[in-house]
Amino acid sequence: MLNKKVKKPLWQRFKISYMAMCMALILLAISALPNLYPAHSWLHITMPSSEAVSQISPQKQLIAFLNQHGFIVAQSTEQLENNHSSLTILLETPSKSAAAQAALQGQFSQLESKIVSHQTSPQWLQGLGLAPIKLGLDLNGGVLFVLDVDLAKAQQEQLDSAYEQTKSIIREQKARGVRVQKNSTGFELHALENSLSSLKNVEQAVLTRFERLQVISHTQGSMTSVAFSFSEQGQSVFIKEVMNQTLTTLRGRIEELGITEAVTQRQGKQRIRIELPGVQDPSAAKRIIGATASLDFYQLKESGGKTFQLKEGGTINLDPVAIFSGKHINNAQSGRDEWGKPLVQLSLDSQGGEAMSAFSKRNIGKPMATVYSEYYQNAQGDTVKKSEVINVANIIQHLSSRFSITNMQSTQAAQDLALLLRAGSLTAPVTIVQEQTIGPSLGADNINNGLAALMLGMGVTLAFMALWYRRLGLIANIALVLNLTALVGLMSLLPGVVLTLPGIAGLVLTIGMAVDTNVIIFERIKEERRKGRAPYQAIEQGYNQAFSTIFDANITTMITAVILYSIGYGPIKGFAITLALGLITSVFTGVYVSKALSQTLYLKLANKQGVKA
Repeated sequence: MLNKKVKKPLWQRFKISYMAMCMALILLAISALPNLYPAHSWLHITMPSSEAVSQISPQKQLIAFLNQHGFIVAQSTEQLENNHSSLTILLETPSKSAAAQAALQGQFSQLESKIVSHQTSPQWLQGLGLAPIKLGLDLNGGVLFVLDVDLAKAQQEQLDSAYEQTKSIIREQKARGVRVQKNSTGFELHALENSLSSLKNVEQAVLTRFERLQVISHTQGSMTSVAFSFSEQGQSVFIKEVMNQTLTTLRGRIEELGITEAVTQRQGKQRIRIELPGVQDPSAAKRIIGATASLDFYQLKESGGKTFQLKEGGTINLDPVAIFSGKHINNAQSGRDEWGKPLVQLSLDSQGGEAMSAFSKRNIGKPMATVYSEYYQNAQGDTVKKSEVINVANIIQHLSSRFSITNMQSTQAAQDLALLLRAGSLTAPVTIVQEQTIGPSLGADNINNGLAALMLGMGVTLAFMALWYRRLGLIANIALVLNLTALVGLMSLLPGVVLTLPGIAGLVLTIGMAVDTNVIIFERIKEERRKGRAPYQAIEQGYNQAFSTIFDANITTMITAVILYSIGYGPIKGFAITLALGLITSVFTGVYVSKALSQTLYLKLANKQGVKA
């Protein structure tokens, strides 16, 4: 009996599954490697020309200035390209880059500077496209904005547009006897009995253009009235579209700013939460994100029409209905004309190009006005729309989908306008109702404290498992280390995963759950051993019997993680993501990897001792 042939080790019977398991662990370990190389914030300084370098601030003078003001320079490189000199500086304390940038701009107004994050991982890792885990606002520092979207104002703007276009429809159809006027809920048409057919035609044309409006007709004597307002379903659809369009536009603006780890999501009915991790200077982000800017193009009217303010002062009368709006702009780039003055070059989509082509063809030699509109809050806290004509130019030729806006106030104004137009204009005014800046030093403290808690929890757990379960505890500890490595690798690999401070708490919780999985299995193995089963058979039965319990427990926890992710904001989402991914890796390492290690180890021992497995 003692010399009975022992079964072949599991790795010989299931070579393919074992190889797949090993490959998965190796790939996840490689994807986790970049986290050993934290990114650094570098200060990029650009000087206008090579002559300006010697006149304004050569490299040594800039470095000396920074060192004198407490910004110790650790490394610097200088480059000269296209008659422009650039200096790249790494401070000993990269978190002071924003303060150093402000000091330089205050002393040397001619210089242009920006903060750029650089990876420090080996080139072969960067060549594979691998990067560290994206850190959330509470770990990396940065800025939090909460924006309120004025949906009521957006609905009123839509009704005002419908009202103005209704007046144009009445003129186009020459609907005599039909007049339009505003009311508390929208606007209404009035007509006498002899004009009912014209009233019907105007009503049909308005409903064709504005499908979300509903009509309520009533007759009083010889007068028939048709009132237009938002239907309940139309209002719901309009609000949804406005919020989606606002989210899309804000995300586009953030991408234009070069911020890649931002979190932009809806919060409640009409608020949007924006997290900008790693942003040390929030002024540029605030200026662009909070801007509710739009651009429209109008035909001039000698008499009547709508009065607009000119940027240089005075007023001008324009047609109340725009030729086309900023939503038809595909691309916008700032530049300079032949006299060196800043301008914005526009490229329109097919619909905007057709409108521009048709209008310019009919109006060569006539002027066209460009109106820039933005919302702001007055002293009473009310949202007010300010529109001004930034450009009036004669159409000297037949235009199509490409043309320029000239006479911009400054290069910065041209760049900001181009950025806003590229990202899209907002159909509803937004107001920043909350702004919070978290310094990089606080984020570093959070990381240190979180990692200390993680290491302490993991150290105590490893010691307990090794002392209590001996040989099986060693296997559990190996599986635990592999679980943490796999989880970090998976979080680094998946796009959109952001590690927050609650996410570190999720990591600690994942360790506890992974150990809990092994405890359940090992207790089952002990029971089987007490029944007299051989070690290999006890391990086989222990894992098989414990699997259903482990699976049920992880499924219920996964449901909780999904609910947290779907309804939570910011750090709560970070915790939910870490918890969900940790459940997957803990089952993988705690059940499959540890089972393979346990069976292989005990089979080798059985083979050495020549006993029944």
